[in-house]
Amino acid sequence: MADKEMNEIRLRLHQAEAGLTYSLERFGDKLSAEQGYDNIDGIEAVRLYLIRTYHWTPSYVKSMAAEDMRFVLNVEMKGFTFRD
Repeated sequence: MADKEMNEIRLRLHQAEAGLTYSLERFGDKLSAEQGYDNIDGIEAVRLYLIRTYHWTPSYVKSMAAEDMRFVLNVEMKGFTFRD
């Protein structure tokens, strides 16, 4: 595979991963509003939700990859969209 083609594939992969992470952050904003979290939003709101919902320790939740958080929140995130 040519270097240019490989680099384009890498770029698309990283852009897709960034989009998924951004979506998780925005979902955290939604959770924060729904749950009434003060001064907590984005990924921190997602973490707090997981701690409270599943009774997991903060250290366990902080060790989770964004991909794992999205997997656990699959049902909650179904149909979630955001507008900028």
